[in-house]
Amino acid sequence: MMTMAAAQQADARALLSAIADEANRGERGRVAILGSMNADYTVRVERLPQPGETVPAGPMVILPGGKSGNQSAAAARIGANVHLFGALGDDDNAEMLAGRLADAGVDTSGLMRVPGPSGSTVITVDAHGENTIAYSAGANAHVDAAYARRAVSALVGDARGDAQRNAGKPLVAGLCLESPMDAVIAFSQAMHQAGATVLLNDSPFRALPTELVENVDVLLVNEHELADLLNAGESADAAGTEAADAGDAADAVDAAGDAAADSESDAAAVVVPDAGDVAAWQPIARRLHDAGFARAIVTLGGDGSVVLDRDGITPVPVVPVKAVDTTGCGDAFMGGVLAGLAAELSLADAARAAALVAAYAATGEGAQNSYGTAATILAAL
Repeated sequence: MMTMAAAQQADARALLSAIADEANRGERGRVAILGSMNADYTVRVERLPQPGETVPAGPMVILPGGKSGNQSAAAARIGANVHLFGALGDDDNAEMLAGRLADAGVDTSGLMRVPGPSGSTVITVDAHGENTIAYSAGANAHVDAAYARRAVSALVGDARGDAQRNAGKPLVAGLCLESPMDAVIAFSQAMHQAGATVLLNDSPFRALPTELVENVDVLLVNEHELADLLNAGESADAAGTEAADAGDAADAVDAAGDAAADSESDAAAVVVPDAGDVAAWQPIARRLHDAGFARAIVTLGGDGSVVLDRDGITPVPVVPVKAVDTTGCGDAFMGGVLAGLAAELSLADAARAAALVAAYAATGEGAQNSYGTAATILAAL
């Protein structure tokens, strides 16, 4: 008899196959991603250093990365029709990054080039696959609202020019926060107006302006970002209430500061439940809904993820593998979700397929280097 875990993995395999089949039949929707591309300077260590500590490391390798580049490559490799928008510098890393994305099947025709270095990260990976990451924006900082609007205009114009081929096919937008906020907001607004489903990965975490929230259809966060997001909401509510009571500008500033301090001291107030504790997720779902997110996915590392939407609360188990490097797993998961939504899967089914994509990524080194096609993932898992 098949165990529950085996049955769930079989379901995920079937869903990933469905995404690939859509691509093979030429029936796939489109994924448009605005964001970052980085050269990842990566070293492996036995254990991560403590503050102020030096530890020996293996050889440094330079690998293609950047959250948006990773998400694009992961989605394209499993069959999605992906268009990436962002900026590269005029250095050798720019050629490496553009070339590797094209090799993955990503349409890079909308990328712009600017003087100076491309984005980069310094990554340290320990013997258990855990990592630390420091990010330098480089060319990514040159992406602005005007470029974002031009990108959407070109994309939507192409779709109208081939209306028969694109008729009825979904358009999905992917965003993270490694790009300037004005560009992220402009892209979300324009894509939302074009009828796209907009998926936001609130990473690196930032408090989200209303202009962005109102144009996001699906939120993707990990458990730490979830706690930060809900605590930030509580802080803003407390600041607003105390400022209204205070009655003047000076008191309003003091109230905001006091509320922020209270939020920091009450960080433990947001307790992220176990994935399977559906009842404990209900108040979190309500709080996210009140914050403007009716649909969300919360990833929980080795404990899988939880989907919260109009269909209820759905735990999605992790696919067990021997992890080599988890650097690119979160981005692989988002790429899988984007591809699933473009193939017209439900949010929960897209997350189930994405769990398989992320699990395979953990078995290789680096981010994009570790991503597989649907065929290689299905053969391995």
